[in-house]
Amino acid sequence: MFERLSLRLRVFLFFAALVLGCWLALGAGLWLGWRRAADPALLPAFTLAGAVTGFAILGLVAWIWFLFDENVARAIERLAGGMRARAHAAVADGIDTAPARYLGDLAPAAEAVTLTLAETRNALAEAVARETTRLAAEKDRLETLLSDVPVGVLLCTPDHQLVFYNGQAVDLLGGAAAPGLDRRVFDYLREAPVAHAYDRLLETDDPDAASDLVCATTAEARVLAGRMRLVEGAGDRPGYVLTLRDVTADLAAHADREDLLAEVFDRVRRPAANLMTAISVKEGAADAALDAAIAEEAGTLARAITDLGARYDRSRATWWPLPLTRAADLADAIRARIEAEGRPLTVDAAALILRCDAFGLVALLSGLAAGIEDARDLALAIEEDGAGAVIDLSWSGPTLNIGRLDRLLAAPLEVGLADVTGRTVLDTHGTEIWPEALPDGRARLRLPIRDARRAHRRPAPIPRAVVYDFDLLSKVRSAEVLQARLQDLTYVVFDTETTGLLPSEGDEIVQIAAVRIVNGRRVEKEVFDTLVNPGRSIPAASTEVHGITEAMVAEAPGIDTVGRQFHAFAAGAVLVAHNAPFDMEFLRRHEAGIGARFDHPILDTVLLSAVVFGQLEGHSLDALTHRLGITIPEEARHTAIGDTVATAEALLRLLPMLEARGIHTFGDVLAEVKKHGRLLKDLNA
Repeated sequence: MFERLSLRLRVFLFFAALVLGCWLALGAGLWLGWRRAADPALLPAFTLAGAVTGFAILGLVAWIWFLFDENVARAIERLAGGMRARAHAAVADGIDTAPARYLGDLAPAAEAVTLTLAETRNALAEAVARETTRLAAEKDRLETLLSDVPVGVLLCTPDHQLVFYNGQAVDLLGGAAAPGLDRRVFDYLREAPVAHAYDRLLETDDPDAASDLVCATTAEARVLAGRMRLVEGAGDRPGYVLTLRDVTADLAAHADREDLLAEVFDRVRRPAANLMTAISVKEGAADAALDAAIAEEAGTLARAITDLGARYDRSRATWWPLPLTRAADLADAIRARIEAEGRPLTVDAAALILRCDAFGLVALLSGLAAGIEDARDLALAIEEDGAGAVIDLSWSGPTLNIGRLDRLLAAPLEVGLADVTGRTVLDTHGTEIWPEALPDGRARLRLPIRDARRAHRRPAPIPRAVVYDFDLLSKVRSAEVLQARLQDLTYVVFDTETTGLLPSEGDEIVQIAAVRIVNGRRVEKEVFDTLVNPGRSIPAASTEVHGITEAMVAEAPGIDTVGRQFHAFAAGAVLVAHNAPFDMEFLRRHEAGIGARFDHPILDTVLLSAVVFGQLEGHSLDALTHRLGITIPEEARHTAIGDTVATAEALLRLLPMLEARGIHTFGDVLAEVKKHGRLLKDLNA
């Protein structure tokens, strides 16, 4: 039992036993002297002398205990804490030996051990770095390749936990909350299709088998086409890789096409039937009313065909997946083809991005230019036209005859491609081309493009994030948090900035920031950081601390919205904060509006610091990070994200130090922090 007590408590109990023993010996001596005393008048003086002696012994032992506690027990604890920090938390600076100056050669020996450890660790790190340079370069190349794959890629464990995802997967699954490592894929995809495909692959017992599936996202009901393959994982069951692409727009286009075809048959069938009936009645009879009815039905049929044809032309362009092309690139390719035939071309292209089949348009316009006889001073212009663009091919000379244009459009564009004509290209784009005469004696062909937008100076960013931890494939999971190993838990470290320090008097949150720690490392791409509109004024004194003004939060969402987003970000994780009761009180006051309870397991780095370094040390965030060799940039101090990252780094260094003390599970931590209840309230009751 005594082995579980701290060194200082054991020393105190030793001196307490020494005092008790002295008092017992003194009491026994006084009792024996009183029994044998011949003169009763001496008893009061005898008793007084004994009491004075007893208190003198108490004072002397207490003084010796204080010196021993300050210069031996506390010094040893500080020395042990410093050695653990350098052994398990990779703190690089030298150990402070001043508190252990009365311990003889112990402090210099501890300093020598830690310096030797640091030198050995540095040498080992350099050797490992040299050996892993090639692997790191290959990893970077692999990440680059995977980030540019044009489909979403997920790697999941047999328990359907995410191990890998790329930037395209973030776009596909994002919704209200972006995906995160070690989270269930069913938080983002509906379960039945994925689980059914996985079970189907397990039944095949073929490592090369693949299963195609269609599934929907849980957030926005986007329809995704996917393919699943099995990969090796932990235990008897393998994990799987899932590739996804969005087919929502394709399905909508096909549905529109089917609806249009159904309407075509319905609207044409009725007037056609009426016409057939009227014609059969008219045979052998002359009736003006019947003639009028036939004319009306014929007009209805003609109008229906005209309307349906126009709608068909507008919609058919959406049935083909046309890529985006810069107008300048399209114009340059057309000029290259025309000038290759010895005919100069003037080009004027606006800064536009066109959705088009560039190859088809180049072949069409260069072929039309070659077919225009007596054309001089050819010019090509691409201009913005409402939501789209218009391409003008103009020349000096007579206007192109409609009949000649139709023959050119019906001719094959390339030798060997008899089925690809100019009319095919126009149909693909859902557009037409027509000739026009210009007032200055020039003529032109005008071709509209339905979809175009202004090109920005800088290309739109494409997410290249590749987030993964392949060790999660072999991670052994514990159903009970109390029995889970500290390194196996997922943590969400967070911090808040507020209008003041008194939530009970109306102070509110103005900023929340959080990061995730998965499998013993911080996932840099998974960050939650947002301002919050507190619904009240921000005192100037608070702004001086965190730098957040009322203007900065004027357009920010309220705590109910942000609280729901943060609750989703922290789902299934242990919440970690420095002085957690303060931050949790602000959140728990709004659980009704948020619609969720913050009943997560909670760790407080103040209490963890007390467990590792002793209760009498300073446990502010600055003091803790200083002891652990963590630097907080001045501009990041007292910002939610800056303090959050510092707390996360502190937690990562405290965890191995806790394990070195024999604290391996979450339950072990709770048992230890309860001993420091006078510092902070434990929120895991």
